[in-house]
Amino acid sequence: MNMKKYFKKIIFLSALAFLSYAFSQEGDDGGQMTFRFKFNKDDQSRILSTVEENVYVNGKFNHKATILNRISSVVTDVNKAGDGTCQAVFMTSESSTGSYGKNYVWGQEYESIFTRTPLGKYDIDDIYFMPTVRDVPIFPEEAVKIGQTWTSEGHEAHDMRITFGIDKPFKVPFNAQYRYAGQEYSEKDQKYFSLIEVKYNLYFESPVPSNALSGDDLNYPAVTMGHSSQKIWWDNEKGMIDHYSEDFRIVIETFYGDTISFTGIAHAEVQEFHRVSTEENIQKIKDFVGDSGIQDIDVKKSDKGLTISIENIQFEPDSSRLMESEKIKLKKIAQILKQFDNDLLITGHCADRGSKKNQIKISEDRAVSVAEFLSELDVRNPNCIFTLGKGASEPVDSNLTESGRKRNRRVEITLMDK
Repeated sequence: MNMKKYFKKIIFLSALAFLSYAFSQEGDDGGQMTFRFKFNKDDQSRILSTVEENVYVNGKFNHKATILNRISSVVTDVNKAGDGTCQAVFMTSESSTGSYGKNYVWGQEYESIFTRTPLGKYDIDDIYFMPTVRDVPIFPEEAVKIGQTWTSEGHEAHDMRITFGIDKPFKVPFNAQYRYAGQEYSEKDQKYFSLIEVKYNLYFESPVPSNALSGDDLNYPAVTMGHSSQKIWWDNEKGMIDHYSEDFRIVIETFYGDTISFTGIAHAEVQEFHRVSTEENIQKIKDFVGDSGIQDIDVKKSDKGLTISIENIQFEPDSSRLMESEKIKLKKIAQILKQFDNDLLITGHCADRGSKKNQIKISEDRAVSVAEFLSELDVRNPNCIFTLGKGASEPVDSNLTESGRKRNRRVEITLMDK
């Protein structure tokens, strides 16, 4: 069993439940709070959730993982009842450690569409596997006092298509216990947040699958159990989750008697999101490039945002180390990148030379080299820069001429809109 692939499928944790803007209003009676999700059409947000996890198989340590989950969402519609329909993209990434620190390789993407009520209840089709944790948080209709508790049903929905051949989300129900712990002051942000504590235990016995009864070879979850303990810091001024933390343990026992356990911690931050791929910004960057005298640069709108393409980028022979001339170029580009807050996707491309495997490796290494240098320039924190290698699969010119191959040897820096 490939556990590395397996845990990547199931370990989108509770940060994925907090995908939309929310509203909380200070009460007049003893500091009571009324919590409601409030959706506004075209609102956008981005969540970064980092998971530090240990995986055990049959009681033996299998591996340790650092996973970054990135979720971007936009509210596409709001009905008269205040229910918001959201369109979201979920991505999970493993970290790779380079000379400067951690960068994250762009991983598998999941798209999802769901509707959520002001109290937090989900309505989502079974064709979507994300978010994993659903109906958390669910708010009571009445105002809540400090120290007050309430309970509500929720469930986890895991993607087990590859490991167990289950073609729909594998749902594990639970009852969550909530407590409004009061106001907590943040020295970092110089403001108060409402602290909400959430705890739930998992214990779910799966029915025996029909194909197992026919004697088919199927290793299938028999019992899923575990627990989650979360803290949610609610921004009363902005009306949205600011950040959260979680301790968790998930244990799966299969009908074959295998036991797989996941133990770790997670934390997440929510950020308001703004589109940058506008004609105004494209022209602004083009003007900057022209005034700075940077050569071999193309600025355009792409499917993920606003892309700055550095063509004919130069590296030291047979390596991914940037030439000094390219570092000077990137230092100038860094000035414009610092004017935006969006995450960066660094995509490497190469000319059609050598094997496909080697092309992918070269393009990945060169994307990481650019990402590390931008991190060194403090353009973004390393966990806000993602890398991707596409080899020679997306040429912008012919590979039959040297001038065309120079254009195809490029690195693209995308300010991400989603």
